[in-house]
Amino acid sequence: MIKHLLSGLSLLIIFLQAEAQKDWTLKLNKENIAVYTKTPANSDFKAIKVDCELNTTLTKLTAVVLDANAGTEWVYSTKSSVLLKQVSPSELYYYSEVKLPWPLSNRDFIAHLIATQDPTTKVVTINGPVEPDYLPEKKGIVRVHKSSGKWVITPKGTNRIRLEYTLETDPGGSIPAWLVNMFATKGPFETFKRLKVQLDKPKYASVKLPFIIE
Repeated sequence: MIKHLLSGLSLLIIFLQAEAQKDWTLKLNKENIAVYTKTPANSDFKAIKVDCELNTTLTKLTAVVLDANAGTEWVYSTKSSVLLKQVSPSELYYYSEVKLPWPLSNRDFIAHLIATQDPTTKVVTINGPVEPDYLPEKKGIVRVHKSSGKWVITPKGTNRIRLEYTLETDPGGSIPAWLVNMFATKGPFETFKRLKVQLDKPKYASVKLPFIIE
């Protein structure tokens, strides 16, 4: 009885995952970077998903994502990126300001990054919800109150990983959703192009993380 119940639950999970995948629409597939969008049930702003495979290690990619002070080097339209608090090697808070073209106001956010690894599959997950009240808001900059990013890094063999990144965000302020959605693929694509370059920088060549097993 229990065996049949578990089997039925497994099939249900697979079905629900497949249905969830159908919501995504491929918008750009270039340079081995696939960018998808979908409209969440509770927002007019497009959610994005980026899927790609990279010649790198779990450790190196995790180190790049957690290197908060280097965000301006590769994250599209980032004006500043500063580590606020290193809770542990796998957890931190950082502040970032995002540049927007005039006459729009820049946006800023405080992200709380938490990295974990499944000991069996070795899949690394980095969750990045925002903590809007961590710092007082700055005059002339709109604070992002609703945003959540997630990195899922899956090993695919020696020095090869698959990366799936998802983001749901509301930029706040008075920007119309249709305008933001027009550029939903540009930022992610440019960011992941620069990520490939960032991974090859010497400072990550021999990096070690105590919570990651290759």
